[in-house]
Amino acid sequence: METALPRAIHTGMQQSHFHEMGQRRFGSVNWGGVATLYYKEVMRSVKVPAQTFGAPVITALLFLFIFSYAFGASRPSIENIPFTEFLIPGLAMMALMQNAFACSSSSLLISKMMGITSDFLMPPLSPGELAVGFVGGATTRGIVVATCVIIGVWIFHTVEIKHPWAVVYFALGGSLMLGQMGLLAGIWSAKFDHLQSVTNFAIMPLTFLSGTFYPIHVLPPAGQAVSLSNPFFYLIDGFRYGFLGYHESDLLVGVTLIAAINITLWCLCYRALHSGWRLKT
Repeated sequence: METALPRAIHTGMQQSHFHEMGQRRFGSVNWGGVATLYYKEVMRSVKVPAQTFGAPVITALLFLFIFSYAFGASRPSIENIPFTEFLIPGLAMMALMQNAFACSSSSLLISKMMGITSDFLMPPLSPGELAVGFVGGATTRGIVVATCVIIGVWIFHTVEIKHPWAVVYFALGGSLMLGQMGLLAGIWSAKFDHLQSVTNFAIMPLTFLSGTFYPIHVLPPAGQAVSLSNPFFYLIDGFRYGFLGYHESDLLVGVTLIAAINITLWCLCYRALHSGWRLKT
């Protein structure tokens, strides 16, 4: 009894020491884990460059050809801005939004369908760190795709940037917004049909009814009211202002609205990842 007690104490001290030595410690943020998840998300896009970057450029050029060169003579200028110049920023922002949404939503859904959600749920990553990794990858893809579209269009038409701050702010705001929306859609979806329904009945209508191909002042009052209630309109209008110096809405309203929506979406993403809703099966 006398020898057993010291031995037990010694054994407990060894186990405690081993636990302390083997335990990984992080600061307030697991930077290595976040960087790894972000790198994984970016590489998903880089590994298929033709699909990720080439296809959006070709689609934008086709839109540009059809709406501008095919019957551009019948389209009057908008506030002394040629219709082609008016169209280019909208096409770039449209590609940005669609690709940011597709990146995060497909990543979450594929992980769920393949049963590999444990790959990012088991590591010591907080809900906020998970959101940063997924949304950061989507943001990067959206901005790179938009840049590729601008460069691709530049071959056929000169593009000028008049207000860089607006280009940067609305590009970041749009990619963050759609990346977070994609994250929530991917968590909610159980199969590709669910995700496709979100794309077809929400993302695409909001994109095409956002003033990408037309100024909203040509619409009847009811149509203008619908456009002004569409957050995608403020993204495209602000982004277009960065290139052309032309805008149809109050820029301060657009800046404030985009920031408020992104903060709200961040809270929803954090809550969904923290609860494990539709992820922990």
